[in-house]
Amino acid sequence: MATTRPIEGTSSKSASSNAETSRTAAVGDAVAEAAGTVRTAAEDAVGRLPEVAATTRSAIEDANRQMRSGSDEMLSLGSVLSFGFAMGLLIGGANRILVTIALIPAAAMGLTLMDRVSRRGRPASRTSQGG
Repeated sequence: MATTRPIEGTSSKSASSNAETSRTAAVGDAVAEAAGTVRTAAEDAVGRLPEVAATTRSAIEDANRQMRSGSDEMLSLGSVLSFGFAMGLLIGGANRILVTIALIPAAAMGLTLMDRVSRRGRPASRTSQGG
């Protein structure tokens, strides 16, 4: 029967310790590389933030201008459709954040419509004059 003997000057414990150390070093290198990638992506995102903010502001201003120039019927139809879409998402089991985002256009159109009605003032009460 053959027996295994360690090579002179090494032991089986030191060989497993070296393998574990090299694995730990490899994991550390991978984590450091991932951290570098995340740092680069974050720096790119921060660099583009002013451009994204300007584009978003422009889009919101355009949407507001279109809502203010639209007719009352289009605003009420748009708000009802947006609200219906959001309720469909809610009933369908969508994430609450998605439902909230879907309610934003309905709220914007509804508030624009309510602002128009309040600016016009209350209509004069009609009296029926029978004769």
